[in-house]
Amino acid sequence: MRVQRFLMFQAAICFMAAPLVCMAKTSIFGIASTITRLKSSPSSCLLLKLRGGDEGRPYLPYTLAIRDSIMIAHSFHGNKNFGPAGGLHGATYTVDVEFASKELHPECNWVIDIGAASEIVADVLKQYNYKNLDNVFGEGVMTTTEFMCKVVFDGVVKKMKEKHMMNDGEKLFQGWIKVTLWESHKAWASYEGPAL
Repeated sequence: MRVQRFLMFQAAICFMAAPLVCMAKTSIFGIASTITRLKSSPSSCLLLKLRGGDEGRPYLPYTLAIRDSIMIAHSFHGNKNFGPAGGLHGATYTVDVEFASKELHPECNWVIDIGAASEIVADVLKQYNYKNLDNVFGEGVMTTTEFMCKVVFDGVVKKMKEKHMMNDGEKLFQGWIKVTLWESHKAWASYEGPAL
Protein backbone atom coordinates (compact mmCIF):
# COMPACT_ATOMS: atom_id res chain seq x y z
CA MET A 1 0.00 0.00 0.00
CA ARG A 2 2.83 2.37 0.90
CA VAL A 3 4.57 1.58 -2.41
CA GLN A 4 1.37 2.25 -4.37
CA ARG A 5 0.98 5.66 -2.67
CA PHE A 6 4.61 6.49 -3.39
CA LEU A 7 4.19 5.55 -7.06
CA MET A 8 1.00 7.63 -7.34
CA PHE A 9 2.78 10.58 -5.66
CA GLN A 10 5.69 10.37 -8.10
CA ALA A 11 3.29 10.04 -11.03
CA ALA A 12 1.38 13.13 -9.88
CA ILE A 13 4.57 15.18 -9.65
CA CYS A 14 5.64 14.03 -13.08
CA PHE A 15 2.15 14.69 -14.49
CA MET A 16 2.26 18.30 -13.31
CA ALA A 17 5.62 18.79 -14.99
CA ALA A 18 4.58 17.68 -18.50
CA PRO A 19 1.66 16.13 -20.38
CA LEU A 20 1.79 12.38 -19.83
CA VAL A 21 -0.07 9.19 -20.39
CA CYS A 22 0.06 6.94 -17.34
CA MET A 23 -0.47 3.27 -18.02
CA ALA A 24 -0.63 1.07 -14.94
CA LYS A 25 -1.01 -2.66 -14.97
CA THR A 26 -0.99 -5.18 -12.21
CA SER A 27 1.20 -8.21 -12.71
CA ILE A 28 1.01 -11.40 -10.72
CA PHE A 29 4.23 -10.50 -8.93
CA GLY A 30 3.54 -6.86 -8.15
CA ILE A 31 2.65 -3.57 -9.72
CA ALA A 32 4.15 -2.50 -12.99
CA SER A 33 3.66 1.09 -14.04
CA THR A 34 5.11 3.09 -16.85
CA ILE A 35 4.77 6.77 -17.48
CA THR A 36 5.28 7.91 -21.02
CA ARG A 37 5.40 11.39 -22.56
CA LEU A 38 2.85 12.25 -25.20
CA LYS A 39 5.43 14.45 -26.92
CA SER A 40 8.69 12.85 -27.99
CA SER A 41 11.57 14.24 -25.99
CA PRO A 42 15.18 13.21 -25.47
CA SER A 43 14.69 13.28 -21.72
CA SER A 44 12.21 10.82 -20.31
CA CYS A 45 10.15 11.88 -17.32
CA LEU A 46 9.98 8.74 -15.25
CA LEU A 47 9.95 4.99 -15.55
CA LEU A 48 8.21 3.41 -12.60
CA LYS A 49 8.70 -0.30 -12.45
CA LEU A 50 8.17 -2.87 -9.75
CA ARG A 51 8.51 -6.38 -11.14
CA GLY A 52 7.15 -7.27 -14.47
CA GLY A 53 5.60 -5.89 -17.55
CA ASP A 54 8.66 -4.09 -18.83
CA GLU A 55 12.14 -4.87 -20.12
CA GLY A 56 12.77 -8.58 -19.83
CA ARG A 57 9.70 -9.82 -18.02
CA PRO A 58 6.48 -9.95 -20.00
CA TYR A 59 3.10 -9.07 -18.53
CA LEU A 60 1.53 -12.41 -17.55
CA PRO A 61 -1.93 -12.06 -15.97
CA TYR A 62 -2.67 -15.74 -15.19
CA THR A 63 -0.99 -17.65 -12.38
CA LEU A 64 -1.18 -21.00 -10.66
CA ALA A 65 0.81 -21.58 -7.46
CA ILE A 66 1.84 -24.80 -5.77
CA ARG A 67 2.80 -24.82 -2.08
CA ASP A 68 4.89 -27.50 -0.39
CA SER A 69 7.53 -27.64 2.33
CA ILE A 70 10.91 -29.17 3.09
CA MET A 71 12.86 -29.73 6.28
CA ILE A 72 16.62 -29.43 5.92
CA ALA A 73 19.80 -29.16 7.96
CA HIS A 74 22.78 -27.09 6.91
CA SER A 75 25.56 -24.87 8.13
CA PHE A 76 27.49 -21.94 6.79
CA HIS A 77 30.73 -23.72 7.61
CA GLY A 78 31.58 -21.52 10.58
CA ASN A 79 31.63 -18.35 8.47
CA LYS A 80 31.57 -15.46 10.95
CA ASN A 81 29.32 -13.37 8.67
CA PHE A 82 26.42 -15.68 9.55
CA GLY A 83 26.80 -15.34 13.32
CA PRO A 84 25.17 -18.20 15.26
CA ALA A 85 23.76 -19.64 12.01
CA GLY A 86 27.31 -20.40 10.89
CA GLY A 87 27.09 -23.72 12.73
CA LEU A 88 24.86 -26.67 11.92
CA HIS A 89 21.16 -25.92 12.32
CA GLY A 90 17.81 -26.93 10.88
CA ALA A 91 15.24 -25.06 8.85
CA THR A 92 11.74 -25.74 7.58
CA TYR A 93 10.98 -23.93 4.34
CA THR A 94 7.53 -23.28 2.99
CA VAL A 95 8.04 -23.44 -0.77
CA ASP A 96 5.80 -21.59 -3.24
CA VAL A 97 6.23 -22.19 -6.95
CA GLU A 98 4.20 -19.86 -9.16
CA PHE A 99 3.56 -20.58 -12.82
CA ALA A 100 2.56 -17.46 -14.78
CA SER A 101 1.19 -17.37 -18.30
CA LYS A 102 0.01 -14.86 -20.86
CA GLU A 103 -3.05 -16.93 -21.69
CA LEU A 104 -4.86 -20.06 -20.62
CA HIS A 105 -4.46 -23.41 -22.38
CA PRO A 106 -6.90 -23.30 -25.33
CA GLU A 107 -8.57 -26.63 -24.55
CA CYS A 108 -8.29 -27.00 -20.77
CA ASN A 109 -8.56 -23.35 -19.67
CA TRP A 110 -5.65 -23.65 -17.21
CA VAL A 111 -2.17 -22.21 -16.76
CA ILE A 112 -0.73 -25.67 -16.20
CA ASP A 113 -2.19 -28.99 -15.05
CA ILE A 114 -2.21 -28.64 -11.25
CA GLY A 115 -1.49 -32.36 -10.83
CA ALA A 116 1.51 -32.21 -13.13
CA ALA A 117 2.78 -29.04 -11.44
CA SER A 118 2.38 -30.59 -7.97
CA GLU A 119 4.26 -33.70 -9.10
CA ILE A 120 7.09 -31.66 -10.57
CA VAL A 121 7.52 -29.58 -7.42
CA ALA A 122 7.38 -32.66 -5.16
CA ASP A 123 9.96 -34.47 -7.33
CA VAL A 124 12.37 -31.56 -7.05
CA LEU A 125 11.90 -31.03 -3.31
CA LYS A 126 12.32 -34.68 -2.33
CA GLN A 127 16.00 -34.39 -3.32
CA TYR A 128 16.51 -32.04 -0.35
CA ASN A 129 13.82 -32.97 2.18
CA TYR A 130 15.24 -34.39 5.46
CA LYS A 131 18.78 -33.94 4.11
CA ASN A 132 21.84 -32.13 5.36
CA LEU A 133 22.57 -29.69 2.53
CA ASP A 134 26.25 -29.67 3.52
CA ASN A 135 26.36 -33.29 2.35
CA VAL A 136 24.27 -32.63 -0.77
CA PHE A 137 26.26 -29.64 -2.07
CA GLY A 138 29.63 -30.22 -0.45
CA GLU A 139 31.93 -28.38 1.90
CA GLY A 140 32.15 -24.63 1.48
CA VAL A 141 28.89 -24.10 -0.44
CA MET A 142 26.75 -21.49 1.33
CA THR A 143 23.26 -22.93 0.99
CA THR A 144 21.45 -19.67 1.70
CA THR A 145 17.74 -19.31 1.08
CA GLU A 146 18.53 -17.30 -2.05
CA PHE A 147 20.82 -20.05 -3.32
CA MET A 148 18.16 -22.70 -2.68
CA CYS A 149 15.54 -20.66 -4.58
CA LYS A 150 17.70 -20.85 -7.70
CA VAL A 151 18.40 -24.56 -7.12
CA VAL A 152 14.66 -25.32 -6.86
CA PHE A 153 13.91 -23.12 -9.90
CA ASP A 154 16.51 -24.95 -12.00
CA GLY A 155 15.14 -28.29 -10.82
CA VAL A 156 11.56 -27.36 -11.75
CA VAL A 157 12.60 -26.20 -15.23
CA LYS A 158 14.65 -29.39 -15.75
CA LYS A 159 11.77 -31.66 -14.64
CA MET A 160 9.36 -29.81 -16.90
CA LYS A 161 11.65 -30.39 -19.85
CA GLU A 162 12.09 -34.08 -18.97
CA LYS A 163 8.54 -35.04 -18.06
CA HIS A 164 5.77 -32.68 -18.77
CA MET A 165 6.58 -30.10 -21.35
CA MET A 166 5.50 -32.03 -24.41
CA ASN A 167 2.25 -33.87 -25.06
CA ASP A 168 1.99 -34.96 -28.70
CA GLY A 169 4.12 -32.00 -29.70
CA GLU A 170 2.05 -29.48 -27.73
CA LYS A 171 3.61 -27.47 -24.91
CA LEU A 172 1.69 -27.90 -21.68
CA PHE A 173 3.12 -24.71 -20.16
CA GLN A 174 4.59 -21.54 -21.59
CA GLY A 175 5.48 -18.70 -19.28
CA TRP A 176 7.35 -17.60 -16.21
CA ILE A 177 8.20 -19.39 -12.97
CA LYS A 178 8.81 -17.82 -9.58
CA VAL A 179 10.13 -19.85 -6.63
CA THR A 180 9.79 -18.41 -3.12
CA LEU A 181 11.24 -20.05 -0.01
CA TRP A 182 9.80 -18.80 3.25
CA GLU A 183 12.12 -19.12 6.25
CA SER A 184 9.39 -17.66 8.45
CA HIS A 185 6.57 -15.13 8.26
CA LYS A 186 9.27 -12.47 8.57
CA ALA A 187 11.87 -13.60 6.03
CA TRP A 188 11.81 -15.12 2.54
CA ALA A 189 13.68 -15.09 -0.75
CA SER A 190 12.68 -15.59 -4.39
CA TYR A 191 14.10 -16.41 -7.78
CA GLU A 192 12.19 -16.08 -11.04
CA GLY A 193 12.68 -16.47 -14.75
CA PRO A 194 11.29 -17.91 -17.98
CA ALA A 195 10.25 -21.57 -17.99
CA LEU A 196 12.36 -22.45 -21.01
